[in-house]
Amino acid sequence: MQRVFVLDSYGQPLMPCSPARARELLTRHRAVVHRHRPFTVKLLNRVGGNTQPVAVKIDPGYSTTGMAIVAHTGHGQRVMWAAELCHRGGVIKARMKDRRGVRRGRRTRKLRYRAPRFLNRRAKYNKVRKWLPPSMHSRLDNVTTWIRRLRSYVPITSISMELNKFDTQKLQNPLIAGVEYQHGTLFGREVWAYLLERWERKCAYCGAENIPLEREHIVPKSRGGTDRVSNLTLACHSCNQSKGQLTAAEFGHPEVQEAAQVPLKAAAALTATRWALFEALQRTGLPLEVGTGGRTAYNRYQQRYSKEHWIDAACVGPIGDDVDIRSITPLYIRAVGRGSRQVCMTDSHGFPIKHRARKRENNGFRTGDLVIAKPQRGRRAGRRYVSRAISNASTSSLCLSIERNFFVHHRHCTLLQRADGYEYRDDAPCMRMG
Repeated sequence: MQRVFVLDSYGQPLMPCSPARARELLTRHRAVVHRHRPFTVKLLNRVGGNTQPVAVKIDPGYSTTGMAIVAHTGHGQRVMWAAELCHRGGVIKARMKDRRGVRRGRRTRKLRYRAPRFLNRRAKYNKVRKWLPPSMHSRLDNVTTWIRRLRSYVPITSISMELNKFDTQKLQNPLIAGVEYQHGTLFGREVWAYLLERWERKCAYCGAENIPLEREHIVPKSRGGTDRVSNLTLACHSCNQSKGQLTAAEFGHPEVQEAAQVPLKAAAALTATRWALFEALQRTGLPLEVGTGGRTAYNRYQQRYSKEHWIDAACVGPIGDDVDIRSITPLYIRAVGRGSRQVCMTDSHGFPIKHRARKRENNGFRTGDLVIAKPQRGRRAGRRYVSRAISNASTSSLCLSIERNFFVHHRHCTLLQRADGYEYRDDAPCMRMG
């Protein structure tokens, strides 16, 4: 169980307490609920208090970022709160693509003329230094937003983040460069680590797992294949010998040859946003400690922890003490945005079909509000549900995000927390969140 955030009477953060202590404070009416996700209580008759060194640790990722709040104790470090933040960069990219298609379609039809913007983009973007695409900028905004929020709930004294990979070759010889650097100590290990992650540690042809694997060329070198990672895959010894001098397509697996050509967009996105996040965290004014991916993996392996984003975040940095993660259940957070600003809705061909209603509220509720629903009719009558509401101004009922077509009348719903652009779950990973 995670710790509960505590604020004093003036809203200043104090040290988090246990859920039992928070329950006692609420029962004795010494505190009130300030926020439900993450759960925060506010004391009614206390101002200030003693605090301990607390660090927030971040493991940036392409689709999911791990976060952990760690307190330094006499026996090591203890994780008090953890979360996994799922980004919506893919959704933003898809919507930008749809908008671009609609605008370009207008120019090919006899509609209101919209001047093209392609000729003035370069001059405009050159004025803005370190510009990031909207899909990548959303990842940066999500992390910085939650760092700002956590600082308002917990007396954080330092920040740690994973910045880059561990490079022993550069440490041994700082002057190394060119081809000598590209084919040095870590060249083979980095490629092998990438192949294991790319092909999920199993044979690309037969799907065998937990067996010795070999590096295999999709197009054999004898037929013009290269050693680039786009031409490499993993195979068991039997499949490697059976394939021989055939290509993957000739061997009966054209999907392997197609999958190997997928661009490394995840690595490119992390490279583009890593230093932008570093500079944003520097502007907070807190001591910033950076670690490497190799050190994070070493710390996790030494303590025999499983591979999860929030655990990686807890192990970020050059730590030497044990990290206690017992009884911690992470909070799963998914960025969902705050709605759409599109007023004119279009069909699949780009023609306008209707206009979005100006009214966004439904009897005091908005889409994204956290509500308690108690249905009075049907098979769900008498039960209590806590869910994110989806409002429709044309009806008097709210649709809950628990499942499809789950409608509850607004009279049977109680508002817990206003929409803040995120969806929360305590018991489901991000990829299962609807």
